[in-house]
Amino acid sequence: MKILQIINSLNAGGAEKLVVDTSIKFVEKGLDVDVLLLNGSQTSLFEKLSKHNSINIISLGDRKNTYKFTNVFRIKSILNRYDFVHVHLFPSLYWTGLAKLLSRSKTPIILTEHNTTNRRRKSPLFKILDRIIYKQFRKLITISDSVDESLRSHLGNHSTEIVKINNGIDLKVMHDAVPYSKEELGYTSSEKLIIQVASFYPQKDQETLIRSMKLLSNDYKLLLVGQGPLEDKLIQLTKDLGLEERVNFMGVRSDVPRLLKSVDVVVLSSHFEGLSLSSIEGLASGKPFVCTDAPGLTEVAKDAGVLFAAGDINKLGDIILKLLEDADYYDTVVTSCLERAELYHIDLMVDSYIDLYNEVGEIVNNK
Repeated sequence: MKILQIINSLNAGGAEKLVVDTSIKFVEKGLDVDVLLLNGSQTSLFEKLSKHNSINIISLGDRKNTYKFTNVFRIKSILNRYDFVHVHLFPSLYWTGLAKLLSRSKTPIILTEHNTTNRRRKSPLFKILDRIIYKQFRKLITISDSVDESLRSHLGNHSTEIVKINNGIDLKVMHDAVPYSKEELGYTSSEKLIIQVASFYPQKDQETLIRSMKLLSNDYKLLLVGQGPLEDKLIQLTKDLGLEERVNFMGVRSDVPRLLKSVDVVVLSSHFEGLSLSSIEGLASGKPFVCTDAPGLTEVAKDAGVLFAAGDINKLGDIILKLLEDADYYDTVVTSCLERAELYHIDLMVDSYIDLYNEVGEIVNNK
């Protein structure tokens, strides 16, 4: 079975990481996989994937290429080389949908919907366009209950079948990761470390987490892993609050599992998620996972991690204090998080994808 995965780029992000990890797993399970990138810029995820010689990476250009309409014709020219095409994110889904429409290729295309919302859904024009484009896909995969409900509501009475397959991570990578000592990270053993791994976009709301640090004593330190357009603004915020010595902007890291296992508390303060791989990594880290009671997070972490209302600085500060002052509570939360993480193993997800490919293949072959 020959599969093409299409995504905008391999910049740091949950969907991008999922494409890399699933591609590697597909190959391990005997599938032939190519990955097509609208933007083939060299990144840590690109480097990770390129180490697997059996996976062919097709780059259509640099970051300026992502929104070029000519991508439609380049994708159209190669659709028939594959048994299935699996697409992720906008605008890749539009270019591939249009390529399918124009080519009338018999190759089935499948889309994974990664988020509960996006700016297109606020536009009447794009709402119409979405319904046309999404009809080109044989199946629409949603990654969580909240994404599933949101997409069904957006598309209404739509002809394409929607199937929910939860995201997953390679739990063995997390289990095998060796933590750093706090001294290796530049801290003392008595300092308490909090981490958030997320891109710097409004959705992720690092501001709430930064502001909560004012409620904690000076021996509490915050590590922020990621990059994005709000980074400079958030750096300025730490200076305005007098926190520049307590908040460490670490950039994009390839050693996230080790970092997660090196800190005391893992936080994700997003306003919404699809089904965040960072949340699953947080649950699997062996540390207590704290997140917002928000779409895409509640269903993953409720009754396992500790939830707080989005933007509630005081509650977040109280939770962190209780965790680090009550050892029994800390251990109870850790145990619950580890048990919940077992439900989100990447092998379960990949096997479900392959079952779906086989199901679609049988339907196509019988027509």
